[in-house]
Amino acid sequence: MTKGIEIRQAHFPGRAPIEAYGNGGFRFASMSHRGSILCLPSGIYGWEATAGEPFSGERLLKLFEEADELKFVLFGTGADIRRIPPALAERLRRAGLSADPISTGAAVRTFNIMLSEGRPVAAALVAVD
Repeated sequence: MTKGIEIRQAHFPGRAPIEAYGNGGFRFASMSHRGSILCLPSGIYGWEATAGEPFSGERLLKLFEEADELKFVLFGTGADIRRIPPALAERLRRAGLSADPISTGAAVRTFNIMLSEGRPVAAALVAVD
C-alpha cells in the first residue's frame, strides 16, 4: 500500500536571517519559501497575508503565543507602508510589544540587524514581487 503525499504547514524550526526577498517569496537558511512569512522565536512560518491584507491570517495569533519572548514586532507590509489596524495595535500594546509597520525591504534589513544583535524581535513579512 502506498502512502499519499502529506502536505504540511510551512515551518522552519529555528531563527535565521533573511538572505533574500522578492519574486513573491523569501530565502533563508539556504531554503526558499513562496509567499509571506512570520519569523518568531520558535521558527519561520508560512503566513497567508498579502499586500492587500497585510495584517490578516490565523497564523498571526502565534505571535501572541510567543509574546513573552519578544519586545519588538516588525510588520513588513509590502512595497507600501500600511497602518496597523487600531484593534491589533491595542492588542500588541497590551501584550507589551512595540510594533512598527514598514516596507518589507526595510523590515527584512532591520530584522536581520536586530536578530544578529540577539534582540527579542519578530517579523511579519508580506511577500513582494
